[in-house]
Amino acid sequence: MSTDMFHLGWFLEGSSAQAWNQEYTGFIGRDWMRPDLMVDVARSLERAGFDYVLLEDTSWVPDTFGGSSEVYLRHAIATPRQDPALVAAVIAQATTRLGIVPTLGTYAYPPYQLARLVGTLDQVSAGRIGWNVVTGSSDGAARNFGRDAMPEHDERYVRAHEYLDVVNRLWGSWEQDAILDDTTAGVFADPAKVHTVDHTGKYFSVRGPLNSGPVPQGRPVIAQAGGSPAGKSFAAAHADTIVSTAKGVEEMKAFRDDVRARMVAAGRDPDDCKVLFLTSPVVGLTEDEATQRRRARHQEGLDQAAIRMFSQLAKTTNIDFSVYDLDQPLDTLDFATNGHQHMLGNFVARAGAKPDATLREISASLYGEGSIDFTGTHDSVAGRMCEVMQEVGGDGFLLVSYSLSRRHIAEITEGLVPALQRRGAVRSRYAHATFRDNLLEF
Repeated sequence: MSTDMFHLGWFLEGSSAQAWNQEYTGFIGRDWMRPDLMVDVARSLERAGFDYVLLEDTSWVPDTFGGSSEVYLRHAIATPRQDPALVAAVIAQATTRLGIVPTLGTYAYPPYQLARLVGTLDQVSAGRIGWNVVTGSSDGAARNFGRDAMPEHDERYVRAHEYLDVVNRLWGSWEQDAILDDTTAGVFADPAKVHTVDHTGKYFSVRGPLNSGPVPQGRPVIAQAGGSPAGKSFAAAHADTIVSTAKGVEEMKAFRDDVRARMVAAGRDPDDCKVLFLTSPVVGLTEDEATQRRRARHQEGLDQAAIRMFSQLAKTTNIDFSVYDLDQPLDTLDFATNGHQHMLGNFVARAGAKPDATLREISASLYGEGSIDFTGTHDSVAGRMCEVMQEVGGDGFLLVSYSLSRRHIAEITEGLVPALQRRGAVRSRYAHATFRDNLLEF
């Protein structure tokens, strides 16, 4: 097995409606409720040997930008969103090896309910479920669950540490060999191997055990995307895979090194956690075709996506960017948030090389790239991805499409991935049946 292999995941927004009004999406504005596109994407990713698909979610109709939901509803931004656990169950029935990672908030579920839900998904998928842990960032979401606002940023992570402790103990409340299925003795489960949890903490009180039985993976794969100091410490303590939007090779390497050092400090083997960097490759049959596609996307960023991007940023940071002049230099503004601090930090950092950059200029430079810009033929992009992984040190990429279509998925899974496979950079077939084992394969 090549030591230079890396992992691939796919970031899938929480509804087929994300593809609305895009090219090559047919009648998705009419058919988005049905899971057909999601299932087709998942099957294509599995054929290509992807480690997992991450199902993004948000649990409110945003109204931060301009104090209204208008821009979000008009353009299908962050809404509608279907329940990711149900989508995960549908995808699980349509695939056999692909890992499936729904996003579920610690603010939205009591620990017992979440442990039972995710544990059941792991059972019905034969050990292929993960959980993207989010602590919440939007007060609008908090109000949908009986709270006036989200707790302070760092307190959310303190609460989440206890939450993870509880769900881990619940998943372990049935020993793996607790089910005897002994028809001769008339014993289904060994009572000595099923244990209460009896947790009483600052935030939660849970007796246990789960009533749903043992979890095939022991513990579903934990994914996390926190980029603040508190978020990285939380991920280092709990995560099996981490999603990062660090910009450029130097920041990517620094982020990974930082998280791995935190894992060592937490008493964990850093090789047990895979850091995947968000990117959106643009590929074409020729370099010119790919460049033209990137230019068209960039032009969209200049013409339309400033409002689209700032409405998304408003949703996650709780900052109403509609009150700012897009041509105002960023260094004249002072932002503070109790929302998603890492995303705001990434945005503000883009002004570092050009302190007088305007909001419009920064939005255009950010649009559509992720951690790094890959543009070219399938072969040249594959070569560059391998070079970046060598420089960063691992562990892989989380791909995202800003114009999801079956055509674009095919360009990646039937074009780019085979070019990576020919280089021995990614798997050609799965070696294991469970998500965790495939993630730890290399």
